[in-house]
Amino acid sequence: MKFDFEKSLQIVERTPGALFNLLDGIDEEWTYKNEGPGTWSPFDVLGHLIVCEKTNFISRIELILSGTGNKVFSPIDMQAQFRESEGKSMQMLLNEFAALRKSNITKLRSLHLTEEDFNRQGISAKVGSATLSEVLATWVVHDLSHLSQITRVMGKQYTREVGPFIQFIRMLK
Repeated sequence: MKFDFEKSLQIVERTPGALFNLLDGIDEEWTYKNEGPGTWSPFDVLGHLIVCEKTNFISRIELILSGTGNKVFSPIDMQAQFRESEGKSMQMLLNEFAALRKSNITKLRSLHLTEEDFNRQGISAKVGSATLSEVLATWVVHDLSHLSQITRVMGKQYTREVGPFIQFIRMLK
């Protein structure tokens, strides 16, 4: 699929609702378990999404569009969610994410981006030059990737419980 701004918004606008439907009000055993040492629980993933709302995509988009000469993206702290989520409940994280995402979508729409804007570039220390459309496409796939991660981690809680049906469930192999 070729990048399309409106189609991209169809995903990023729906992510908070998908997370609410999946995670709100369910037992903590689903949301606080992970896949083992060095892996993230659904709670941790949601915390990471919040960190990204604060420091990643909108910040990078604004940097690309800015008049400054320095277009180098700040790195993302991949451990920040552990500090920032401490003492918060799943409900608090879901509400915080929804509010941040709504604000970021409003900000994004207010930019009135043009085709010329989508071709403007910033620089990632890890991957080099990236266009605004690539940053936006990455935002979409980042959301989808973490939704997949959350459901995989949750599904693995029932690895033994599915018994012989495990052979039909790809995420458990």
